[in-house]
Amino acid sequence: MLTRRQLVAALATAPIAARVRAQTTNYPPYRGAIVVDALGGPGDPDQADPAAPLSARALADAKASGITLCNQTVAVGGDSWDEALRGFAFWQRELDAHPDAFVKVTRGAHIAQAQGSGRMGLVFGVQGLSYIGEDLARLDTLHDLGLRIAQLTYNVRALTGDGCLEPGNAGISRFGRRLIEHAEERRMIIDLSHGGRRTIAEAVAAAKMPFITHTGCAALVDHPRNVPDEILRAVAQKGGVVGIYFMPFLRPAGQQHLDDVVRHIEHAVNAAGEDHVGIGTDGVISTVVVDDKYRKAFAEQVQRRRKLGISAPGEVEDVYTFVPELNDPRRLETLGAALAKRGFSDARVLKILGGNFARGFAEALG
Repeated sequence: MLTRRQLVAALATAPIAARVRAQTTNYPPYRGAIVVDALGGPGDPDQADPAAPLSARALADAKASGITLCNQTVAVGGDSWDEALRGFAFWQRELDAHPDAFVKVTRGAHIAQAQGSGRMGLVFGVQGLSYIGEDLARLDTLHDLGLRIAQLTYNVRALTGDGCLEPGNAGISRFGRRLIEHAEERRMIIDLSHGGRRTIAEAVAAAKMPFITHTGCAALVDHPRNVPDEILRAVAQKGGVVGIYFMPFLRPAGQQHLDDVVRHIEHAVNAAGEDHVGIGTDGVISTVVVDDKYRKAFAEQVQRRRKLGISAPGEVEDVYTFVPELNDPRRLETLGAALAKRGFSDARVLKILGGNFARGFAEALG
């Protein structure tokens, strides 16, 4: 007999259920593998207050996920300086409160430490840096607090350069170049996600080892958040890694599915090589239950983003930002099994699930 929660979930997802198979995947190579979500982390979608401590469910799902390392967003471009600092303080408190679950990652050796202890490594990242203004001393302050992944822009124009929604596509600024140099001197990782195509191309040329933690392939879906093949190749040539996300922009319209994720991974591997492709889900680990409460909150979020001018094409109220077949803490195991079924060797699958980002992050962090 279905539980009430299972029944609600089944009814809520009925419009897309025809594309969803029951996932009871067992992909043996996943056990003990280094698994990296280059943009994602612990979180409980049912938790109404984002400032509340991690719930017991979020902690249990993080431990059950099998993920070794997450790029945990602690601040976003629209935040004020005080809001950004509160984000760093929140995640530091969570790390301090749960040393049995998490390892703070500030250098390469910490990734191996997380793997060896069976805990999840969290590396602090930000999506945009508008709150530092042109004060690089503030970037140093954030580095002292643990910041190791710095995303230059978030969709719109910033002092560092143009985001992907700016029609001018003016590229990286002089300040952006100074910031890249300053950050890399401190062994911080430059993340070019959400950048305009000229900004990304110029930043790739300027950075020693650039990364794009969460994106898709523009050759498959020509969307502002996706990147063309020449960018995929340029990042690879610098030794970086590109993460494929689970967002709606993997298809021209409608709900994205597992086959869309696989298609973009296959294309990225063909363009950049199997050593330079990974996963950045852009979502929380715990399962999303699509009930009336979730629908209302999600619609309000989309409408709020539109008003702020940061909503990308394809962000609509009834297309959710998770993949139905991968809506589970063990989602990356399910993805691994799907890639193996498509003919990928286990060695290639494990590179994509985490080996590539683990290697690249460790090298960049020192």
